[in-house]
Amino acid sequence: MTDQLSVDGTAERAAAGAESTPPQRPAGIGRFRNRRWCLIGWSVLFVAAFLAFGLPTDPGYAFFWLWAFTVAWRIDQPWRSHLLFLRDWIPVIILLTIYNLSRGFANGIREPHVTELIHADEWMFGWATGGTVPTVWLQQNLYDPARVQWWEVVVTYVYFSHFVVALAAAIVLWLTSRPRWAAFMRRWFVLSLSGLITYFLYPAAPPWWAAVHQYLEPVERLSLRGGQEFGMHGAFSLIRLGQLAANPVAAIPSLHTAFALFVVLFFLRNVRRRWWPLLLLYPLAMTFTLVYSGEHYVIDVLVGWAYVVGVFLITGWAERWWRNWRSRRRAGSDADRSPTGNASPALAEAPPGRHLDAG
Repeated sequence: MTDQLSVDGTAERAAAGAESTPPQRPAGIGRFRNRRWCLIGWSVLFVAAFLAFGLPTDPGYAFFWLWAFTVAWRIDQPWRSHLLFLRDWIPVIILLTIYNLSRGFANGIREPHVTELIHADEWMFGWATGGTVPTVWLQQNLYDPARVQWWEVVVTYVYFSHFVVALAAAIVLWLTSRPRWAAFMRRWFVLSLSGLITYFLYPAAPPWWAAVHQYLEPVERLSLRGGQEFGMHGAFSLIRLGQLAANPVAAIPSLHTAFALFVVLFFLRNVRRRWWPLLLLYPLAMTFTLVYSGEHYVIDVLVGWAYVVGVFLITGWAERWWRNWRSRRRAGSDADRSPTGNASPALAEAPPGRHLDAG
């Protein structure tokens, strides 16, 4: 009886303790809330800086915001893990800085090519545009100097997306799959380097430049005009300054359309086929944006797309070659470490003193 009372008392005390103990919150919920509040704070600060100073197109300024985003996203991680961003991205910042500086140096080395691009667009589309280039025809039919049209707002934001989409895709890949991020960045680097080399070897003038120098009928540079509709002059100020500081005769290839197609093609195989037409609308929208706004000819776009296809083919071949070479080298190292050298596996496994029949 005493033992029964003792057991019952212990059970009652345990039950009372369980009722008085508050339920434990799953650790994942706390991490999610911390991440949510950090991302909200990052978003508020970024939008405020964007409206005040414009999009961060300077490499150092841009990567400060990207790093801050990764810290907010992985706020529950040890601080040392956040330093991995610097290890992986500082080389990218250096390359982007060199790229931006080099583009300016490319201007003035050679006389820019002007008439060849005009003749190419006239040859391809003159039958439909009355013998002129598509840029002139589009502005003659769609541009109204007195007011900003709704499609010019779309044009501005599509143009603006060039400075966001590729970097955003790279950040997502870095957070989710570092091998895929590395593959993405290899293609990004080869495409950027190919464009930069072309700017030195073949400086080419865009339509707005050709119009200023009287090679074409009047053409307005309309890429940022749509921002006026919402009074967002400050938001695009850094992009406008970048346009003024950039190489004005870097029309071929069009890296704006090249990067638009590059991002779409990189993710295309991970998307169901029924969504492919929707994704491919992005490089087409970028093409209309650049041709209408006077930034590029259609021939610039086609060359940019050809560069993307070439980069994917060459980089893919180089990666396969590297993997095969490493496999052969690893196999050779394993054979050298084998105690029997080049002996067959069957002989290597045979116990000492025994011989296998050749037949």
